[in-house]
Amino acid sequence: MITLSELRDSAQKAFSADVLSPNRDASWKLVAEMGWLMVDLPEADGGLELGREAAAAVHYEMGRVLSSAPLIPAMLGLQAIAASQLPDRANWIERICGGDYVPLHMLPAKVAGEGVLSGSITGVFEADMATHIVAGLADRYILIPLNATGVSVVERPIWDESRRLFDVVLNGFVPELVLAEGEAAKALHDLISPSAQLAVAADALGGARAALAMTVDYLSIRKQFDRPIAMFQALKHRCADLQVMFVSAEALLWSLARGADASLPALGAMKAHATDVYRAVTEEMIQLHGGIGLTQEHPCHRFMKRAMLNVQLCGSLDHWREARGRELLGAYTA
Repeated sequence: MITLSELRDSAQKAFSADVLSPNRDASWKLVAEMGWLMVDLPEADGGLELGREAAAAVHYEMGRVLSSAPLIPAMLGLQAIAASQLPDRANWIERICGGDYVPLHMLPAKVAGEGVLSGSITGVFEADMATHIVAGLADRYILIPLNATGVSVVERPIWDESRRLFDVVLNGFVPELVLAEGEAAKALHDLISPSAQLAVAADALGGARAALAMTVDYLSIRKQFDRPIAMFQALKHRCADLQVMFVSAEALLWSLARGADASLPALGAMKAHATDVYRAVTEEMIQLHGGIGLTQEHPCHRFMKRAMLNVQLCGSLDHWREARGRELLGAYTA
């Protein structure tokens, strides 16, 4: 049985903190070989069944190095297929665990039609390396082969240099592989969404930890008036405020990752808070680095760009804060 500490240690050894956004294809091959796709997969399906906390720990370490390997959408796609009633479901699981990339999109789809579909499925990370995608539509989940008639892939330029984002455009596409419809599709969404919220939050806080550590290290070596600027009280207070924000967000992440009874609005609000903390840390990171933090050569901007994209994934800040507020208000007035 793999322990959580062993999983983290293996991730830190495989992906050194000294190398940001290591080669995507090599990283993906390593991720597949280490079995990380199977971390939260049930043992009955050949997985490790280590639970959501273990999956979050892996995503945390990947966020720490701004990983370009699309582990989050891949694990969500695998989870959807494992929970489906596809006739050759076992074969699909084996293929994906072996390294085939079948992601779930991370932004809302805008698709119209019943038997014939047209529109865009947005937010597909690294679609150029995918064979199929899992698409969550209004009333169903389907599996779309990217080489099918009526399907095209268009890259969407983004600032985040650690990832590539694509739109999958449907023009008269006829779906044949349906994972779930109607109430079954809603149940599948409710199964996948908690994992998505935890994964994005973990990626964000892993990045925030690395960004804050890099900032503190810089303040310790940068001198002004023959003193390290880390000794200036005003800068100490700013770093202390960031540390408080980060530690509280991290505690909330692991608390909800360990618990099995957290509601979707609670997880969504936690994800919103984690990504907002990541954004705040990276903004301060640039300020505290001074002039060098504004340069293209320094990695400050890479952390900030990833943070800004994470804020938009799997529901906005306003959406989840309102949802959690309404949930708490309803519990209070019940």
